[in-house]
Amino acid sequence: MNYSENKVMKAFEIYTNLAREGQVGSDFLSLYIADEDIRGLVDGFVHQVDCVVIIAGELLYMIPKTKLSPFHVNNDYIKRMYLKSGATNADIYLMYFSTIVLFGAFYDSYQTLEATRDFLSIDDWVRLVHDRINMLKEHDEEQLQKLEHDFSYNWTQIIEKWEDMNDIKESAKKQSGNTISRLSFMDTTKRFLISQELIEEIGNNEVTLTEKAKTIVQRFFMEVEYNKGILEFIYQWEEEEEHAID
Repeated sequence: MNYSENKVMKAFEIYTNLAREGQVGSDFLSLYIADEDIRGLVDGFVHQVDCVVIIAGELLYMIPKTKLSPFHVNNDYIKRMYLKSGATNADIYLMYFSTIVLFGAFYDSYQTLEATRDFLSIDDWVRLVHDRINMLKEHDEEQLQKLEHDFSYNWTQIIEKWEDMNDIKESAKKQSGNTISRLSFMDTTKRFLISQELIEEIGNNEVTLTEKAKTIVQRFFMEVEYNKGILEFIYQWEEEEEHAID
């Protein structure tokens, strides 16, 4: 297909702004929506760097689709920018796990496309992570090793990292599982998610999902192709409990 030079340059301008800022505003968004040729060109440019384009609210975003993308936020960057010195991959695994739990908390199940709650308190977030890790602990070592192979997640290190934060000498426990160390870690995870424009603080130690996060969840997070069944695995106990009650 032949495109006019003007359309190619307009599309490339949108792409370069996406590459530089990660998002563009309403002017570029309107052009992207209105012109099929420009939209196709932008999508093609973005595809070449293993990214996808999403529309959320009044903004157009470019997000990495795979770890191969040069725009993917890698583990070393997260350690350097957000975690304490000496952080290991276990910190990253726990951060990812906590993020999955946070997203899941806003939906009735891993297959629900629309958010069913408006906000989540940090204390509740910690409690939910604690509950999910306790469920992981119900598996023996052999089962966990198999699950690690199935999902490419190091469940053992996630459990150990969380348990290491449970210092019985800490006197500021608020609820089950809520020690100073755990709350501090969740605050770090919160700051990372805010920087990625996935959550917003709304006061009273509560957060809410952004439109960007909701769009990502709807388009990718609920699809087994992308989440590899991890959400179904994490929330399977919840569904079993609901069926038992019924």
